[in-house]
Amino acid sequence: MPLVRTTAPAAEPVTLAEAKMHLRVIDSSEDSLISMLIASARQHAETITRRALVTQSWKLTLDQFPTPGANISSANWYGPQWSNMPGPLSVVRPDGKTGYEIYLPLPPLQTVDSIKYIDTDGVQQTLSAAQYIVDTVSEPARVTPAYGVTWPSTRNQINAVEVVFTCGFGALTEVPEAIKNWMLIRIGSLYENREEVALMNRGKLEPLPFVDGLLDPYRVVTY
Repeated sequence: MPLVRTTAPAAEPVTLAEAKMHLRVIDSSEDSLISMLIASARQHAETITRRALVTQSWKLTLDQFPTPGANISSANWYGPQWSNMPGPLSVVRPDGKTGYEIYLPLPPLQTVDSIKYIDTDGVQQTLSAAQYIVDTVSEPARVTPAYGVTWPSTRNQINAVEVVFTCGFGALTEVPEAIKNWMLIRIGSLYENREEVALMNRGKLEPLPFVDGLLDPYRVVTY
C-alpha cells in the first residue's frame, strides 16, 4: 500500500514565535535551527499518532480495488454482482467489515479528491464521485462503493488504483492544544540536547511521565 505525500503542509502547528517563547530565545541567530526542530517535532507527533496535523494531500496506490475473500459466502452480500436488484452494503465478516472498504490513513480526512484506476484495456479512468461513498466520521476514514454499485474491474498490474485525498485538522489554529504542547516540550528537549547522547552531571535524569500522555487521546490504533 504505497503512500506518497503530494502536497506538504503550508505551515507548522507551532509557529517560530511560539517555539522561541517556549525556549526563552530572544535573538534570531538560531531561527533556522528552531524551524528545523519544529518540523522534526511535527513529524514525530504525526508518526506517533498516525495522523496528519495541518492540511496536506497524499496519494494512496493499490494493486486493485478491495474485494471480500473468496471463502466468504455471497449470500451475505446483496449487490448487483449476484442479482438484478441492488441491495444494501451488509456486514459479511465478524469484524464488521464487508471487504470492499478502502481505508485512508492519516486522519482526519477532509476530502477524497480523486479515485483513478487502470481499466482492463490499460486506460486510466477517473471514477465518478457518484460511484462511491466517503465515510469521514470513522477514523480511519473509509471509502465504499455507492448503494447498488461495485468497484470496476482493473487491469492485473501493480498500482492500478490511485486515491488522492486531503487530510489534517485544517489550519495550524485547528490542531489540538495537547499536540502543540507535546511539540513544544519535544522542541525544548531537542534544543537543549543537540547530540545523540547527553552527558548528565546534575544527578539522575527522570522523564516526566505525563508528556507522551498528551498524545494518547489522538493516537490512531488501527487502519
